[in-house]
Amino acid sequence: MELGELGCYLFVACVATTLLQHPGSIVRQLVSSSLARRSLMGLAMGATTIAIVMSPWGKRSGGHFNPSITFAFYHLGKLEFWDGLFYVIAQFLGAIGGVVLARYGLGEALSNHAVHYAVTVPGVYGSAGAFMAELTMSFLLMATVLFVTNHTRFAPYTAYFVGAVIAIFYPVGTVLSGMSTNPARSFGPAVQADSWHALWIYFIAPSTGMLAAAETFLRIRRGVAPQCAKLHHANDKRCIFHHATQLPKRAPYANSTHVRRGNRSLHG
Repeated sequence: MELGELGCYLFVACVATTLLQHPGSIVRQLVSSSLARRSLMGLAMGATTIAIVMSPWGKRSGGHFNPSITFAFYHLGKLEFWDGLFYVIAQFLGAIGGVVLARYGLGEALSNHAVHYAVTVPGVYGSAGAFMAELTMSFLLMATVLFVTNHTRFAPYTAYFVGAVIAIFYPVGTVLSGMSTNPARSFGPAVQADSWHALWIYFIAPSTGMLAAAETFLRIRRGVAPQCAKLHHANDKRCIFHHATQLPKRAPYANSTHVRRGNRSLHG
C-alpha cells in the first residue's frame, strides 16, 4: 500500500510538473505567472496528499508515504524495526515506479529541460538555503502531523491540515529547494533523470527536521508518546502500529523512554 501511495504521489507530481512547466503545455501558456504555477502545483500535491491519506489504503497503512515520517514514528516507538524497514523499502520502490509510469505515459515531455522528471534541486540560495528550507518545512510538517493527530477535535481532519501545509509550502519551497520534505520523492526522479546533485540534502534535512519535531512533541507533552502512527487512525482498518488507547494526562520527561517503549504490546 505504501508502495502504491508513493507511486501515485510521484505520478501526480510528474504530470502536474509537465502541465505547468513544459513550454508546449497549454496550461503553461495560459498561466504566465511563475508564482501562480507554483501555487497550482501546491494545490495539486496538497489535494493528492489528502486523497491518499483518506483512501482505504491510506487509512490502513497509515498514509506515511514518506521515509522521514516513518523514521520519526519509529523513533517515537510506534513501529517495530522490521515494519519500519519494509515501509521505507516500499516507499522508495513506489517512488521509482511512479516516475517510471509517468515516463511511459508522458514520453519525452517528462525529460524536457523545463520538467526534467520533476527532480528537486537547490534553488536561489544554493545548497545551504535548500538544506535550511527542507529542514524547516519538514519540522513544521511533522509537528502538524503529531499535534493534530493527537488532538481530539482536530484528529479527524489531519489529512486536510497536512494537505494545506504542503500547498502553502510549495510557492516558496519550490524556489528554495524544489520542495521535497521526502527522501523517496527526491530519489525517484533522480534515478530516472540520472541527476544526483545535492541529493544528500533531501535525505538528511527532512529526516533531521522530522526527528526534531518528534523530540519537540515529546518535550511539550512531558514525554507522553503519540497515540498512533496513522495519519487517520479513527477507523476500523487493521493497525500494525503500537497504539495507545488512552494517553496519560502528564508524564515526567525523565521517563520518556519508558512511555515511548512501554506500550509495545498494545496494537490498535
